[in-house]
Amino acid sequence: MVRRLLFTLGKLLFLFFLPFFLLIRGSVFLHENYALPAWGSILGGVFMSAAILFFYMAYWQERLSGRAGNVRRTYGLAIALVAVYCLPGLFYLSASNAKNESAREEFTRLHPVLRLGVSTLAFLDKKLIVTDAGRQPEDYGSMGLPVKSHSLHYRQRSGYAHAVDLRTIRQGELRNALVATYFRLMGFNTLRHVGTADHLHVSLMSHSQPGGI
Repeated sequence: MVRRLLFTLGKLLFLFFLPFFLLIRGSVFLHENYALPAWGSILGGVFMSAAILFFYMAYWQERLSGRAGNVRRTYGLAIALVAVYCLPGLFYLSASNAKNESAREEFTRLHPVLRLGVSTLAFLDKKLIVTDAGRQPEDYGSMGLPVKSHSLHYRQRSGYAHAVDLRTIRQGELRNALVATYFRLMGFNTLRHVGTADHLHVSLMSHSQPGGI
């Protein structure tokens, strides 16, 4: 009985998180493998996520009404739902999720795919803190660090920075491990390191600097 309950719960959680996974992981996949423009990758992820929502909606429409709904209308509604979810996270970061106002302003300089990955986790984890995003070479000197020539915090050929730093201090090691695991599952690169402070460095591959970090 307990095993069956756990299996059912696991299945429901999987079905709930699958649209989010396809939205973000699909966008990362299109960016890495097809070098699509930033918003093209996002649009592809939206279509993937909407396809799953379409099947969910069509299934329940048939279960509840006994007949299939209008395919075009149902898929259009699915796309609209995903778009409504994406828009706030792509252009807005709560002050509670940013170290300071500067970090909050830098958020929109990040690649949209990376923004979407961060904002989705921020939606689930209110303790998530962005400490740094876009940088200039001189910023490293002001922090007492050597200038990095291949930093993905710099603006890339895509027009966006491809790296963000997240706070790990006083966040708990289990939680930090789960956050790193989330980003890796979504296809991002992660690195736990000490610069000016212990933090988790999360990056999206840059086609103009394949070896950048």
